[in-house]
Amino acid sequence: MAAAHQISAVSVASPAGILDALMVKFTRYRMYRKTVSELSALSGHDLADLGLHRSEIQRVAYQAAYENN
Repeated sequence: MAAAHQISAVSVASPAGILDALMVKFTRYRMYRKTVSELSALSGHDLADLGLHRSEIQRVAYQAAYENN
């Protein structure tokens, strides 16, 4: 995820900058999908232990992938 932190330092006008931006988007999306998958595999009891309801999985995954970086 180091690339995600460097996106603001990369010039998107250059071909390398565009490639870096696409890699960051792809990496964040993969993190989102993995988080959704892992949380969805948990039982309702396990989610409750984490303080989550099944309806919150997508929000939590989005925050983990896009907002906390």
